[in-house]
Amino acid sequence: MVEHALPEITLLPGQDQRILRGHPWVFANEIAQSDAARALEPGTLVRFLDAKGGFLGTAGYNPKTHIAARILERDPALSIDRAWIAARLRRALEWRGRVLDTRYCRLIHAEADGLPGLILDRYGDVIVAQPNAAVMERLWPAIEVSLQDLLAPRSILVAGDGAVRATEGLPADRRLIGEPLADPIAVEENGVTYLADLWTGQKTGWFYDQRDNRAFAASLSRDRSVLDVYSYTGGFALACARAGARSVVAVDGSKAALDLAQAAAARNGLAPICAFRVAEAFGELARLASAGTRFEVVITDPPAFAKSKKDIAPALKGYRKLARMAAQVTAPGGILIAASCSHHVGMDAFRAEVARGAWQAGRNARILREAGAAPAHPVHPMLPPSAYLKASALGRE
Repeated sequence: MVEHALPEITLLPGQDQRILRGHPWVFANEIAQSDAARALEPGTLVRFLDAKGGFLGTAGYNPKTHIAARILERDPALSIDRAWIAARLRRALEWRGRVLDTRYCRLIHAEADGLPGLILDRYGDVIVAQPNAAVMERLWPAIEVSLQDLLAPRSILVAGDGAVRATEGLPADRRLIGEPLADPIAVEENGVTYLADLWTGQKTGWFYDQRDNRAFAASLSRDRSVLDVYSYTGGFALACARAGARSVVAVDGSKAALDLAQAAAARNGLAPICAFRVAEAFGELARLASAGTRFEVVITDPPAFAKSKKDIAPALKGYRKLARMAAQVTAPGGILIAASCSHHVGMDAFRAEVARGAWQAGRNARILREAGAAPAHPVHPMLPPSAYLKASALGRE
């Protein structure tokens, strides 16, 4: 799998400081380009050197992308082989085992777990894999063997059909390794059994990153009315219902997603207090506000409003508008929990727009809690985009 003599790529003078501080990416404009470098296949393992020939790291190189290299290892004595991959997987599993049920969690979170571009989500004896970088595609055979050795999954679903693969020059690849999957599959979290569609659902089928935020929302919901907007398959809604909410309304634009939420509600004995509405979020919030309907806990967890940097300005307006409309249906003394998964929008900007939206609704509010993703989605300290998830809980006076 690993060449004994790896090709060498050299950085331009003065371009090594960010890498020396721990950043895991090398950009194309930082590299001393050569015909040999341009001829390398995407995902080729290379040795990166500074302008004086000093070793910086072993990386996966892709001459076709702006992120030209993703650093895997900074110890020149270590090879990127099956044993190295197995060690990364074991370490990730051990860390998670200290704080959560590792049968249902994100097992590998790309750069933050030292396997750049690789996502692994575990659903009991099923693994959903997204090898989103060329180097992870190249290493996939060793990753698959290591997963089999470590966890012996019944099935591995390779969900390699996201847009990010196209930016790496990779073809779409969606296939099943092992036994057929149950449809849908059960997901256990915080005492609730949810249902996820791994084949056609969003991302890998479930969003483990909101695990702790769902638990927090649930802790506020006993004997209270709850509105969960952008509910998807009922993550927040069913957590709140299980915690003893008086009533729960889940709103989403996808009937298929809400059908799974409704089935899960019945499975958990929560159907009598849950209602599911297929509707566009802003339109439904406007309808509820016009009708004078109020809820004591309101949750908004939309998909990313900013897909790229050019989307930041309209995304901020969108978060402000969503917060304003959600605040209008939050009862006095109630709590609004607003979330964003747009990594292009930082916490400071998100906080400001949510607060501004609540103020525009004529609601005095206080920030009670701010949080990011659950521990199974660690943040790379030198890679701000890995801190993509933001959740702000505001108490309305």
